[in-house]
Amino acid sequence: MKKYYYKQLGDSEIERLCCREAINSDEAFETAKMIIEDVKLNGDEALKKYSEKFDKVILDNFMVSAEEIEQGAKRVSQNVKDAFDIAAKNIEKFHKAQMKEELVVATSPGVICYREMRPIEKVGLYIPGGTAILPSTVLMLGIPAKIAGCKDVIMCTPSDRNGCVADIILYVAKLIGVTKVFKIGGAQAIAAMAYGTKTIPKVYKIFGPGNQYVTAAKMLISIDNQGCAIDMPAGPSEVLVIADKNADASFVAADLLSQAEHGKDSQAVLVCMDESKADEIFEEIEKQLSKLPRIEIAKIALAKSFAVICENIAEMFEFSNLYAPEHLIINISNPELYLKNVMNAGSVFIGKYSCESAGDYASGTNHTLPTYGYAKAFSGVSLDSFVKKITFQKLESEGVKSLAKTVITMAEIEGLDAHKRAMEIRLETLTK
Repeated sequence: MKKYYYKQLGDSEIERLCCREAINSDEAFETAKMIIEDVKLNGDEALKKYSEKFDKVILDNFMVSAEEIEQGAKRVSQNVKDAFDIAAKNIEKFHKAQMKEELVVATSPGVICYREMRPIEKVGLYIPGGTAILPSTVLMLGIPAKIAGCKDVIMCTPSDRNGCVADIILYVAKLIGVTKVFKIGGAQAIAAMAYGTKTIPKVYKIFGPGNQYVTAAKMLISIDNQGCAIDMPAGPSEVLVIADKNADASFVAADLLSQAEHGKDSQAVLVCMDESKADEIFEEIEKQLSKLPRIEIAKIALAKSFAVICENIAEMFEFSNLYAPEHLIINISNPELYLKNVMNAGSVFIGKYSCESAGDYASGTNHTLPTYGYAKAFSGVSLDSFVKKITFQKLESEGVKSLAKTVITMAEIEGLDAHKRAMEIRLETLTK
């Protein structure tokens, strides 16, 4: 990991550090666009072709049968089931708490306004395969979809070369009640859910992480009026750890490595005030790195990662807000005193015992979060992601009288006579 000194960095250098490795390359978009057009035109035949090309599997049927789900779920060991059951309960508890009754507001005499929540009826969940299966993401997306009341929930995930989906993925799908599971991955899965094929139904919104081709496909279908909405644009996973001189080096090193092992394009950032502490953490990283099964992946990610040495706490949070990390770990003394300093982050982990792993799996918060600096404008997935909020208003006769002059004047200013007459006609009936 390279080391930088915040006071010595100019604006352009800070901007460069905050700019992640390009995920939206021309090649990724061109490939995704080609796949999307092929799936739109040729449907299931295109999906079969790309499954053979990218996943090295020949599929006659994309849908995972009820029997496959049942048998796969049975093969999962009880201790693994227990772990996912506990995580599911915590995630459900946290997301259920997000259901809040909307207030009815009387904005003027005789005028009431309010909002009501409605579920997005058809949603698609994308669960990547790649270098590591992510059954935890099934929980993070499927549970809020169920709580929201989404009518149709489908899931796409790549199969192995034998045409099988991982048993644990099937167990978690069964646990949360997702029964429509399809053995399709990559940009082709995004295209299939966005436009529909003979086998895979079209949805209104797609959720889930993926590689640069999946991300490019999601962004492309989100700007196509024939496509559908997406949860957020997102790239490779990342963490930023703010550490002071009292931080346990082994804790910080473990947090940085837990991010680095995600993938070669992941990024782990250390921000601290004490250069000797940074060196201590670097040494601890080397010790722990040698014991990791995914050492080669972590090494590549760490080569693209860095540390920033600041002079005070204010500077540490200033850089963190500029970077806008997906995961922010605040490993300093009395962290609660500085939480108001956090402006841009996907999810925050407070204090030395709050490892990112807890949020990734079982604390209850959602791990589908904005990356690549999108935390400056996007929230992570929540119950709100699976619903729409529709506004309602009702005018009584008193409301017409109280708003008529205002509405008529504003319509005249904008030259919209029909708008003006819609209010005038009602007023006239009340003043006869």
